[in-house]
Amino acid sequence: MIAIIGGGPGGLTLARILHVHGIDSVVYERDASGDARSQGSMLDLHTESGQAALQLAALEEEFLAAARGEGQDHRILDHTGTLLLQDDTPDDAPMLRPEIDRADLRDILLSSLPARTVRWGSAFTHAEPHQGGYLLHFADGSTATCDLLVGADGANSRVRPLLTGIEPTYSGKVVVQSMIHDADRTRPELAEMVGRGNFWAFGPDRLLGAQRNGNGVVQVSVSIQGPPDLEPSAAIDLPDGWAPQFRRLLAACDEPFVVRPAYLLPIGMTWPRRSGLTLLGDAAHLMPSHGEGANQAMLDAAELGQAIAAHPDDLDAALEQYEPAMFARTTKVAKMSAEVAEMMTGPDAAQKVLAFFS
Repeated sequence: MIAIIGGGPGGLTLARILHVHGIDSVVYERDASGDARSQGSMLDLHTESGQAALQLAALEEEFLAAARGEGQDHRILDHTGTLLLQDDTPDDAPMLRPEIDRADLRDILLSSLPARTVRWGSAFTHAEPHQGGYLLHFADGSTATCDLLVGADGANSRVRPLLTGIEPTYSGKVVVQSMIHDADRTRPELAEMVGRGNFWAFGPDRLLGAQRNGNGVVQVSVSIQGPPDLEPSAAIDLPDGWAPQFRRLLAACDEPFVVRPAYLLPIGMTWPRRSGLTLLGDAAHLMPSHGEGANQAMLDAAELGQAIAAHPDDLDAALEQYEPAMFARTTKVAKMSAEVAEMMTGPDAAQKVLAFFS
């Protein structure tokens, strides 16, 4: 049996691709149900990674039906309110990086899996070697066994310590987030300002972002350098010089602001191969969140699923195929993501980003 810890995009994609190949797996997810909590902001799935994984999962049609091509729009401003770039996506533009609500993607993946593939309310705590595989322990005292254990459990992975003692370190950046519900009705002027996709306003020491979701919500965030326990007011109380509309955008948020410190794993991190055990997604290569996290997790899942399908009776051979290629690919992507993160930081960030898009 293949056990997947974590029911995010990576874990569910792996379970689906294994199912397409007639291979059983179980996904252990700590959430009590598929709708136990909000799934967060939109994802832009790229043709060469996230969308390629969904093609292998035979879910491309469902994805394209739910995706928003207009989510590829960009508006870039400086903190004075000067519009630097407005890139509106034509209706007939190719779906290179369309946006999809995380909840919609999760629903697509969940509905494609047999009943009982996902074991809800299963908070994994630790595992130990057992009869050539692993004995899994959960917070409620239950146990399970598996031949292959896949950690798809994100930044704070409980599977990762079985492979390496390396832990994520704080990046120095905090993202403070909230949202405006039903923005078109409650704050139409702000919804119009944000537009259909991504909205960025660059200031000397922080980035104000907004993103239109498919459910009428506008996600609002402020990225700033600071300690991981930063008070939200330190980010959302904009300094002098910021245009009034940005203060109105923050004031309109109708949920408490949540502080999300950004942690990273070292670029190029690897681990010695271990029989019956591997990682994917943020558990394996936590990098700056600039559109690659979910995409790389889903591509990891696709490549691992294909490797298992090619070696169904030799899971170690599957890992020998999967891990070196994953290490090489994600090292390159992590370096690129770090460069993007650097580009979007500092007093000249707006001009650097504008040059990049131009």
